[in-house]
Amino acid sequence: MERAGWIEANWPAAAGIRAGVSTRALPGRSAGPYAQGNLGVHVGDDPAAVAHNRELLRAMLNLPGEPIWLEQVHGTTVLSVVDATTQPGSFAADASVTRCPGVVLAVQTADCLPILLANRSGTEIAAIHAGWRGLAAGVVEETLAQMTSRAHELRAWIGPAIGPDAFEVGDDVREAMVSGHVRETAEAIERCFRPQLSKNQPVHGKWLCDLARIALLRLRALGVDTVVPSGLCSYTDQEHFFSHRRDRVSGRMVSLIWMSDSHP
Repeated sequence: MERAGWIEANWPAAAGIRAGVSTRALPGRSAGPYAQGNLGVHVGDDPAAVAHNRELLRAMLNLPGEPIWLEQVHGTTVLSVVDATTQPGSFAADASVTRCPGVVLAVQTADCLPILLANRSGTEIAAIHAGWRGLAAGVVEETLAQMTSRAHELRAWIGPAIGPDAFEVGDDVREAMVSGHVRETAEAIERCFRPQLSKNQPVHGKWLCDLARIALLRLRALGVDTVVPSGLCSYTDQEHFFSHRRDRVSGRMVSLIWMSDSHP
């Protein structure tokens, strides 16, 4: 479901689980490359505009509280929120998990993958920021290790990120993604890279990477059977999404997940 500035996650989550991603069409006050629904405070936008945009999204979605904002560093640190009274702030981490109703988990992206998780019973959720560095370093694996639910009990939604026709990488990224996996998974991940072409000829050391597919394979290798990719590309859909690679100076979308007793 899509409304002005928000796309609801389309996945088989339990009743009471709310999840989705903001879009740049959120009718906020940001201007220029941040127009108009930027939600990132660290990208050079007017702080007052960002504060207004965040409050606008909170009111529009009737959020039960201020989101838990992360200071994302492309690492594997996972914040475990064990108390619903946790004061929102900036936490240095790239993922968060909770079993507390009313806690809103958030990750900001502008090409990296937002991955949202919920168990089948709707009693535990997680949000992951997964760029290629975090994905290769094991942020998905570390998040699942911090959850009390077993992998087969989880469902995952992969939000908008840079797509397989736009994400050009070098040999270093390909090698980092493939290493450390059993043969079957490594071979499947290798197939997520195809040579970049110039005049129908492969460019040495350049690849197009399907980041969302790699995340899906890693989740399934861990035992998460239900993984729903959004299929949305932040790079090519300029109307809806910010993209750092496309624009260099850009805003951020936010993907949110929380446990709620009611639906709008």
